[in-house]
Amino acid sequence: MVGTILPGILARQVETSRLRAGVLERPAAPAAPGSPPAETVVFVHGNVSSSLFWQPVMLALPESLHAVAIDLRGFGDSEALPVDATRGVRDFSDDVASVVDELGLGAVHLVGWSMGGGVAMQLLIDRPELVASLTLQSTVSPYGFGGTRLDGSLLSDDGAGTGGGGANPDFVARLASDDRTEEAPTSPLAVYRSSYVAPGFTSEHEAIWVESMLTTATGVDNYPGDASGSANWPGFAPGGRGVLNTMAPTWFDTSGIVDVVPKPRVLWIHGAQDAIVGDASFFDLNQLGKAGVIPGWPGDDVAPPQPMVSQTRAVLARYAERGGMVTEVELEGCGHSPHLERPAEFLAALVTLIG
Repeated sequence: MVGTILPGILARQVETSRLRAGVLERPAAPAAPGSPPAETVVFVHGNVSSSLFWQPVMLALPESLHAVAIDLRGFGDSEALPVDATRGVRDFSDDVASVVDELGLGAVHLVGWSMGGGVAMQLLIDRPELVASLTLQSTVSPYGFGGTRLDGSLLSDDGAGTGGGGANPDFVARLASDDRTEEAPTSPLAVYRSSYVAPGFTSEHEAIWVESMLTTATGVDNYPGDASGSANWPGFAPGGRGVLNTMAPTWFDTSGIVDVVPKPRVLWIHGAQDAIVGDASFFDLNQLGKAGVIPGWPGDDVAPPQPMVSQTRAVLARYAERGGMVTEVELEGCGHSPHLERPAEFLAALVTLIG
């Protein structure tokens, strides 16, 4: 990843019992003699990205904090190991936990973005002793991506219309071919500009973000995964392998965070103009059907769009009712990447949470 690492960030590989993981690090400033060890913030990226996206916020953190960003399997500089989607996102969350354990970090302030929010929630459920606080940025719903009602119940028993079959094949092909052009709306650069950030946002590091997207390993064992047939519209259901199937509602459910004891403080920060995670997301095939983009949509009674944001809000309200502390920050004019688009507000909310 030559040319993609910003000054002040260290890149290395960490060998754990599960995988060889790519890790970026911004060390804390040396502590005074007798001072407690620095607290660590661990960043988990989302789908079709890598730890590279976290560098600006890592550098902006107070020097008293230790920052670590971990590449998930099949992304960035980590091994492209197969992803068993029948475990939901546990292949990813177990990998993150193995890096935290290997580095001896103890309880960390965990930050998850998009799919990484789902990974962070799963890690909280399975290894609550590792989570000092939880920040969910533009997180996937606790009920996965697509195919559910507000209460998380399945629209169809097989999760039709979700998982690996929902990926745009031209986008996948362009990822596999390292396409850096702007020639098509399905190029990684075009997708970044139209979906990762709100319209009009510009970044001096845009080329790095595209390089990050291009590290995505493609295929049935990674992105997007496989699919199975379905008698329900639109004719496919989740498979058991690969990235998109990990978030299919047949395999994924992190609403169990409401039962974790003790409950760490939670920050949920998201953009009001998020094109990927929303109550009317155009990455949800039911929304595309409702809009007439995909023919044959059977209607709201059978295949309504998933109310993703409303689901997250409802689950976090239950978390708070059961004794947890939750802060929601919704940013107007912001898309899927608050840490890039509104860095000062993101940083202030995160530092306040950490205390």
